[in-house]
Order: sequence, then structure tokens, then C-alpha cells
Amino acid sequence: MSTDIWHRWLLDRRFGGDSRQMQRMMDFLTPIRDAVLRNADLHDGDTLLDVGCGDGLIAFGALNTTPVERVIFSDISQDLLEHVQQIVQETEFADRCAFLRASADDINLPNESVEAVTTRSVLIYVKAKQAAFNEFYRVLKPEGRLSIFEPINRFGYPEPAHVFSGYDVTPVEAIAAKIKALYAQLQPIDSDPMLDFDERDLIALAQRAGFREVHLDYQVTIKPKSDDMDWDVMLRIPGNPKIPSLEEAMQQALTAEERKVFIAHLRPMVEEKRGSVRNALAYLYATK
Repeated sequence: MSTDIWHRWLLDRRFGGDSRQMQRMMDFLTPIRDAVLRNADLHDGDTLLDVGCGDGLIAFGALNTTPVERVIFSDISQDLLEHVQQIVQETEFADRCAFLRASADDINLPNESVEAVTTRSVLIYVKAKQAAFNEFYRVLKPEGRLSIFEPINRFGYPEPAHVFSGYDVTPVEAIAAKIKALYAQLQPIDSDPMLDFDERDLIALAQRAGFREVHLDYQVTIKPKSDDMDWDVMLRIPGNPKIPSLEEAMQQALTAEERKVFIAHLRPMVEEKRGSVRNALAYLYATK
């Protein structure tokens, strides 16, 4: 059965078919889930709206670890909603859950209907970010809490010409530029939702929406690569649902000879961990 890009990426493509990569991803996401829920400050009797619930990381975490009374799983993907609904039916939480197909900037709920709103890596796919914050504010009850997590992809982007995905590609810089150009065409730095904001914009968006109290925790990491990423797995993993994997990008952008030369340079660097990691993460939490 064919499913949409969100379902395929979240449940398959982001792991590259590798169980170790799945575990690494969960090791990365679990502290994020815990921080988002902690900042949401959920109480007994609360209703939580998890916007862009995806595979249910935040929503299931709330059901398992907090006293929240009801969780609304909301996502733009009907395939993902059906996936999480099927999981819910096999748990003890079924009578505490509801499901809503909606985009973050157009939430089909009444005004002041929930005590908390959470999102994780959702605004990077939303062009109308102010409309989304306005919706978060609208559906929250007075004193309601918003808790979101977003990667700040503009940090360190674009990479210098001689760097590709954290690796020094000076000898094959011209070849790497062709792959970079393909990705930049698909997701332009000045207009794509993944790249058109930073942590300061998140604060401004929350304030303009009307939140009376706003907090932001910002984490930056710059370090040598340390994970045991298999080369073949790296080839198969796209950075997000809207772009091709490295293998697919090389097929589209390079000749057979260019692919051979590029792989001959990059593969040893990946396998010997001769690269660096640069990322920035933002946790924003606010009160209506």
C-alpha cells in the first residue's frame, strides 16, 4: 500500500533500514521528548494537543509518564494518524485519546479547548509560522502552556564550500558543489520553511501571538563525529522527507565517473569518523 512522504520517512527512510540507526535516533529523541513534556508542565485532568504528532513520540510519552487526562493526536498525514490510532487500540489508553487531521496553521478545534500544546520538529515544515503560533494561542485555555522543540537549521548553514555534511571534501569540492546545488534547489536557504527562521524568530513569533510569558533554551553542539555510521546506511538516509538520500542525489546530480571519485574520497572519511557535528536545538515554552 502506498503511503505519503511523512509516513515513509518517519517509519522507514530516516533509519535507512538499519536497526542500529533506529536505536541511535531513539537515543537522540528520548531526551528531547522528556524536555518537551517537562516544559509543558502537564497536570491531572489536562487535555494535551500534540500538533504534528508523527509516530506519536510526544503523545505516547505523555500517556505513559504524565497525569494528563486526554491526548489529541494531530497531524497533517492521514497515514500517520491511522498508524498511531492502530497502536492506541492495542493499549490501555484508547479511551483517553482522540485523533485530528489538521495542519499546524489551521487547527480545527474550538477556542480555549486544551490546557497544553506540544510540537516536535513541526515548524520546520510550516511556511506560515505566525499563523501556527496564533493557532496554538487560540486553542489554549487561559494559563495554558505551549512547549515546542525545533532544530535551528540555519546554524552553520550553508557549510563552507570545502565541507560536505561535516566532512572535508577539498579535493572533490567541485563534485560536492553539484550535490549541494541540487539540495539548495529543492530547499532554498532564504525561503524554505526548514531554513527561514532561527531561535530569535521563535521568540518573536510567540510574543506576537500574545503569549504573556516566553522562555527559550538554546543548545549548540560542535564536536567530532563519533557514531558508527555504516556507509551504506548513510547513503540511504535522507535528511528530511522532502529531499533525496545521498545515494539518490548522486544519481541525479553526478556522472558515473564523478560518483566514483566522490565516493572514493568520502567513504573512508565516514568510516574513520573524520568529520564534525554542528547543530543547534531550541526549546521554547510559553504561557497564555
